[in-house]
Amino acid sequence: MQDDLVSRKDRESPASGTIPTNGANPQADSISVLMAVESAIGAELLDAEKILADELRSENPYVCDILEHSTRFRGKRLRPMLLLLAAKACGGIRQDHKILAAVVEMIHLATLVHDDVLDDAETRRHVATVNARWNNETSVLFGDYLFTHSFHLASSLETTYACRRIGHSTNVVCEGELSQIKERGNLDLTEDTYFRIIDGKTAELTALCGHLGARYAEADDAVIIAMEQYGRSLGLAFQIADDVLDLMGNEKKTGKTLGSDLDKQKLTLPLIRLLATASDADGVEIRRLLGQPDETTREQLTPYFLRSDAFEYTSRRAQGLAAEARQQLDGLPNSPAKRILSEIADFAVQRTF
Repeated sequence: MQDDLVSRKDRESPASGTIPTNGANPQADSISVLMAVESAIGAELLDAEKILADELRSENPYVCDILEHSTRFRGKRLRPMLLLLAAKACGGIRQDHKILAAVVEMIHLATLVHDDVLDDAETRRHVATVNARWNNETSVLFGDYLFTHSFHLASSLETTYACRRIGHSTNVVCEGELSQIKERGNLDLTEDTYFRIIDGKTAELTALCGHLGARYAEADDAVIIAMEQYGRSLGLAFQIADDVLDLMGNEKKTGKTLGSDLDKQKLTLPLIRLLATASDADGVEIRRLLGQPDETTREQLTPYFLRSDAFEYTSRRAQGLAAEARQQLDGLPNSPAKRILSEIADFAVQRTF
């Protein structure tokens, strides 16, 4: 998933004309949150960036070229941001947190590189993906390179706890991706299965950030559990918003290849709801379109979304998950870091809805 905290777009909803948003000026509100992040953990984020750069430094010119290119689509560093904010909200940021922030960013970047191969994506954040700029072989090996460096860096900590937790989470992420591949073309996919898939492929890593941030701040077990659940609920909401973007976003505005879910016959929540609520006649035609996708499929689905509550329903589910994430913060003392974490939960879904 592409983590862009700033870019909420003005879009027309196929279901109701305009997707509802919270806040009169979302772009200004987003920038305000990012300024608050800079004030709260800006120095620590820079430290984590330096650790990442030092770990990935190479004398191989080909590797250096790929590394330099990949920095152009790394987004707003949501995962290291979450880990460091969780740490600050739970007691304070330590050197181990900065190392772990670099680790989770490497893992996320590796998953992006591999995802672009799986999706045949050509652009990300307005630049060519690694597979488009070079080839699939380079992308697969570069993703592996990032994974191995992440574990090498995590092993520099005094105990093996982080390595074991990170290893477990990356296994879950891969299982989620494999499950999604298995379910391609399954037009009877249930919501429960959909949520199990995105819980693995997306929410597991954001849950890990909350867990490690609190754990390495020596928070109580109850707080560690709450921060892990915060990250999980946030990740689920974020992925739902990303799935809506894939259906109704504008490639020039989002800066990445869209429609890949349809091309790869991945059923996401709006489509699951659309099929569940369609008339028999509409259902037959929707299934035909989804079973034979092409470059016109998104446009051809528009009239069916107009007759459906699919996007409103999806919005409610995402907003509910964002609310669940905010509730997990209730046990923390008031602080700027806690407030920012709460606001991030809002922006995770407001960028689309």
